[in-house]
Amino acid sequence: MKQRIAKVHRETKETDISLELNLDGVGKYEIDTGIGFLDHMFAHLSKHGKIDLVVRAKGDLETDAHHTVEDISICLGECLIKALGDKKGIARYGYSSVPMEDALANVSVDLSGRSNCVYNVDYRTDKIGDFDVQCLEEMLRSFANNGKFNLHINVPYGTNSHHIAEAVFKGLGQALGEAVKIIGTDVPSTKGIL
Repeated sequence: MKQRIAKVHRETKETDISLELNLDGVGKYEIDTGIGFLDHMFAHLSKHGKIDLVVRAKGDLETDAHHTVEDISICLGECLIKALGDKKGIARYGYSSVPMEDALANVSVDLSGRSNCVYNVDYRTDKIGDFDVQCLEEMLRSFANNGKFNLHINVPYGTNSHHIAEAVFKGLGQALGEAVKIIGTDVPSTKGIL
């Protein structure tokens, strides 16, 4: 079987991002975004999705994290598309329900080739450490848009913002890991393409 690996480099006046993704990995990661909390979330995505991930990012963090978060997400989406190729044999759908102490995150993925993000998450704080929680929705929406997939995230309850975010990223890792699994030989669509 052909290895499903992709690399992307994106350089703008605001950021310089290098990202590598292996869909057939074991959950190894090397992540340096300059944003400690974001590194922690990407580690969960990699580990729980069994997807190897290398992220190296330099951004205008003196402004805030927004540009760095968004550009990493663009690269992650582009890598996902490249690594999936023609999508023959993939499961296509993935779902996970992850508890993290007081919080529960339900995450569904459809690697349909069409982008949509439904994000029903309420945080109790505006920041986790010095990280603005608004960046999480922006990041996940950008990932779904650039990766051309449906992403639905619902958190019915949770009181600790860190726990909520961690449950979301663990759930995303598991759901994505399920969706990219090879389970057959044809494209999982009546259209014949995704």
